[in-house]
Amino acid sequence: MHLGLVGLGKMGGNMRTRLRDRGHTVVGYDHHPELRDVDSLAALVEALPTDAPRVVWVMVPAGEATRSTIAELADLLGEGDLVVDGGNSKWTDDAENAELLGARGIGFVDCGVSGGIWGLENGYALMCGGAPEDVAKVQPAFDALKPDEGGFVHAGPKPGAGHFAKMVHNGIEYAMMQAYAEGWELLEKVDLVENVPDVFDSWRHGTVIRSWLLDLLTEALEKDEHLDELRGYAEDSGEGRWTVQAAIDNAVPMHVIASSLFARFTSRQDDSPAMKAIAAMRNQFGGHAVQSGPPPGGDAPTATE
Repeated sequence: MHLGLVGLGKMGGNMRTRLRDRGHTVVGYDHHPELRDVDSLAALVEALPTDAPRVVWVMVPAGEATRSTIAELADLLGEGDLVVDGGNSKWTDDAENAELLGARGIGFVDCGVSGGIWGLENGYALMCGGAPEDVAKVQPAFDALKPDEGGFVHAGPKPGAGHFAKMVHNGIEYAMMQAYAEGWELLEKVDLVENVPDVFDSWRHGTVIRSWLLDLLTEALEKDEHLDELRGYAEDSGEGRWTVQAAIDNAVPMHVIASSLFARFTSRQDDSPAMKAIAAMRNQFGGHAVQSGPPPGGDAPTATE
């Protein structure tokens, strides 16, 4: 299929490559000239054939960047065309974007994407929301992006179903990473176990706590046994906050995920040893920046996790 892709950063650029490697034609646009195939959103839309519904996949930061991009596409596309929001948008934004596009006869699919910098090789986990007929228009792209087995779900027909599922996924990720990190800190603290990296490596085989995150932490410890090169500081992508807020709104007890979110806030006040492990895992799976010195202050970023 032919599709446009807006946003060619760490995730979007690799997605373009994976789609092309599997026989699809992708026209990419990005603010950085060295990354893009065309010079504007208008040129991107013009490059798509008109003998089938035009599909434009948006991979830009959540919030105003996504809203303004979709608003511009609403003026460029026409009835029967489709916009996919594959960024980390808050699920409550999806209904507004679907309504804006729907008034022009343009379909909308929200899609949570997970896989980080490894998605090019391993495939991306995709959680989408939207009408079945709209999902069908972009299904060939979903099939190309997902892993060879599994990894795709149509989470529900209502706008926001996909991003809500991805939000909860990230909340669970926070908790899992925090548990590994606290275990690593205790093993480091007690003067008893002399080969902590080997202990973690042993857990990767046959135990009930084996996982890809454990693999990534073990790889990080092999490179820097005591994580001396890292500062115990970890950002949050925003989705952990949204998960906890949704739990509050729906009266769902969420002790562990909430605690893991607050632990990241603690990392911005003290050089937490556990946060070194969190930073190491985030860098391993997503290429997220790590810090070796005092971090700047500020609000939560919109980077994909």
